[in-house]
Amino acid sequence: EQPNEACGLIVLRDGAAERYVPGRNREASPYRFDLEVDPETWFLEDEGYELAVFHSHLSSPPRPSRTDVENIGLWEGRPYVILNRRTGELAAWRIQDGRIEPEELSTE
Repeated sequence: EQPNEACGLIVLRDGAAERYVPGRNREASPYRFDLEVDPETWFLEDEGYELAVFHSHLSSPPRPSRTDVENIGLWEGRPYVILNRRTGELAAWRIQDGRIEPEELSTE
């Protein structure tokens, strides 16, 4: 998606990532994203999977921005994973009622 933010979904089972589903950033912006994925992906929740939203920040820290919090919409309360493209740092969060809570990430 360079020079824009990339986005997609991480498919989780029992808290472990099983795969990544790339999406398209409908905003085509380096400062915000609007995720578009194959609608069939949503049916994975019916099969017991949890879906985490993923997007990249081009140079800012992997922490939800004010824009992320204001535009959380459908992603409220779900795992929210951000990658800093410049440093490679990855962090996970949950955003609920305007509060940002860190989520633990493990490489195991």
